[in-house]
Amino acid sequence: MRTPRKRRLIAAGTAWAVAAAGAVALSFGLASSATATEQLVNGGFESGSLGPWSCTGATGSVVTGQAHTGSYALAGAASASDSAQCSQTVTVLPNTTYTLSVYLKGSYVYLGVDGGTSTWTPGTGGAYQKLSVAFTTGASQTSATVYTHGWYGQGTYYADDVSLDGPGGSPSPSPSPSPSASTSPSASASPSTSASPSPSGSTSPSPTGPPPGGGLPTHALVGYLHASFANGAGYTRMADVPDSWDVIDLAFGEPTSATSGDIRFNRCSVSECPSVESDADFKAAIAAKQAQGKKVLISIGGQNGQVQLTTTAARDAFVSSVSAIIDKWGLNGLDIDFEGHSLSLNTGDTDFKNPTTPVIVNLISALKTLKAKYGPNFVLTMAPETFFVQLGYQYYGSGPWGGQDPRAGAYLPVIYALRGDLTLLHVQDYNSGSIMGLDNQYHSMGGADFHVAMTDMLLKGFPVAGNTANMFPALAPSQVAIGMPATTNAGNGYVAPAEVDKALDCLTKALNCGSYVPRSGAQPNLRGLMTWSVNWDNFGGREFSKNFDSYFG
Repeated sequence: MRTPRKRRLIAAGTAWAVAAAGAVALSFGLASSATATEQLVNGGFESGSLGPWSCTGATGSVVTGQAHTGSYALAGAASASDSAQCSQTVTVLPNTTYTLSVYLKGSYVYLGVDGGTSTWTPGTGGAYQKLSVAFTTGASQTSATVYTHGWYGQGTYYADDVSLDGPGGSPSPSPSPSPSASTSPSASASPSTSASPSPSGSTSPSPTGPPPGGGLPTHALVGYLHASFANGAGYTRMADVPDSWDVIDLAFGEPTSATSGDIRFNRCSVSECPSVESDADFKAAIAAKQAQGKKVLISIGGQNGQVQLTTTAARDAFVSSVSAIIDKWGLNGLDIDFEGHSLSLNTGDTDFKNPTTPVIVNLISALKTLKAKYGPNFVLTMAPETFFVQLGYQYYGSGPWGGQDPRAGAYLPVIYALRGDLTLLHVQDYNSGSIMGLDNQYHSMGGADFHVAMTDMLLKGFPVAGNTANMFPALAPSQVAIGMPATTNAGNGYVAPAEVDKALDCLTKALNCGSYVPRSGAQPNLRGLMTWSVNWDNFGGREFSKNFDSYFG
C-alpha cells in the first residue's frame, strides 16, 4: 500500500488467475460465412497478421517458430498490467450450440466466450495443450465474441488453430455482441453450466433505520496519511493536512504477528522521516482537525499488515490493542484495510449471511464489540480490494469444485454483518484485474466506466456467485465512496480529473454516462471519494483534492 510497499494486485496476479476466468473482450465486427462450419477467420494466423483479431494494449503479434501447425501462431505478451487478451466477434444463430477450441502454450492461459463459458489451464509444460468449451447462444443472440488470454505477470503465451465450430450465422453481426445467457464463466478446469449471473431480482432487506453518518458532511473526501513510514511521496505532518480532507486514515496499525491480533501503531522515526513532529504535536494536531469537524481514524492492515484472527484469543487481543490505540491518540474510529491473505473462506463456507470461517466470524465479533464500546458516533470504514467484494458476483470462496481462490468475495460476510454499523465502504478501484459488472461484461481500470460499474454493484446489490436466490443487498448511497489513486505514482488505475467528474456525473446525476449505465439510477447522496493517499495528492500538486472541492463546491 506504500511505495515501494503501496497497494498492489495480490499475489502477483496468481490469485486472479485462480479465481477469475476472463477479462474484457473487444468487439471486432467481421461476419463469418453464413454456411461454413468454421466460424472464425484467420484462426490459424496463417495470413501472417492479426486481422480480424484484436488484442488489448497492442500486446498481440503473429510470430514464426512457435506454430502448432503451419508457419504462424499468435503471441500474447502478458505483462503486470495486461493479460494480453485477443478476441474476435462473429455472427451466430440464436438458440444454437457451438464448440470453441484452441491450442495454447504458456502459464495460466484461457479460452472463453465473452459473457459466457470459459476454461483455463495453469500451465502446459512447454508444449501445446488443447482447450475446448461448448456454449449455446441465447434466444435473441446474433453475435459472440470469443477470446484467449494469458494472465498478469505470467509472460508470453502462444495460441494457434483457434476454431469455432457450428452452423453459420446471419451475414451481419450486431455491433455490440450480446452475452450468452446459457452459461457462466468458471475458474475451474471444468466449465460451469449454471445460469449466467443476472442483475435482476430483489435484494435482501436492508437494516431498519438510517445508516450511521458518523458526523460526515453530505459529500466527504477520505485520504490515507503515511503516518508510520516514508516513501517517495514524502512525509506530511498532521497539522499540514489540507482542509479538503474530511476523513484522515492513519496508515497503518499492523500486528505483531499475522495471527496474534495484537495491533501496534508506530509513528515514523526521525531517521526515516526527518520532519516528523513530536507525539505531543501529533496528538494536538489530531484534536485540532477534530475541532474543525474532521474525523481521524486508525487504519489496520495495509499491504504488509496481514491480520488473521484465527482464535477468540486473537479476537480479544485485537479489541484490546485497537482500543488502546484509539484511546491514546483520541481517534474517531477504525478503518479495516485487510489485504493479501488476511481474509479467506474455509471450504464449505458458502453462505455469506451465515459465515463459519473463524477469521471471518472473529473479525465480525471484534468490530461489533468495538462499535458497542464506543457508541453510535464511532466511525467504521472498510477499504477492501475488488477481489474481495465485486468478484463475489461470479465467484465466492473456493467454489463448487474447490479450485477457486478462497479469498474471492471474502469481505462480503463482513460487510453484510456490519451493514447497520458501517459508516463507509470505499473499495479500492485500483490495482485491480478486470471485473464483471451487472451488465455481464468485464470492466477494466483506466476510465470512468470501471468506477461506475464497480460502484453500481454496491448501490444495486448483486447475486453472489450468480445465485439469484442469494443476493448481497445494496448499501445506502451515503455508505459508499469510490476509491481511486491520487496520482500515477500512487497505484495502477489512475484517471484524470475529467474522468473522475464523468464517473460522479453518471452515478449521482445519471448524466454523462459512457457504455455502462447504472442499474441503481441517479444517487445524489453518494458519499464521495477515497484516495491513496494524502501524501501522494500533495506530491501531485493536490490535483485530486482540488478537483473534489471544485466538483462538490
